[in-house]
Amino acid sequence: MRLLRFLAQDMTQAELGQRVGLTRQTIAAIEQGRYSPSLEVAFRIADVFGKRLEEVFHWNPGATAKTADAK
Repeated sequence: MRLLRFLAQDMTQAELGQRVGLTRQTIAAIEQGRYSPSLEVAFRIADVFGKRLEEVFHWNPGATAKTADAK
């Protein structure tokens, strides 16, 4: 997501969070792999960038991130 934010005219974490209904801290946690967004939020994030879900998120079966809420 960091690269996508950069390519979207240096969109900040706060700006992305505002567009999808999350805090800047939650966006940071998602980018760091410490928090997994809900499916709905993942689709909203992908939509902001005009990408398909699988272009933004990749499933890692060994990861143990927490599930993110919409807010």
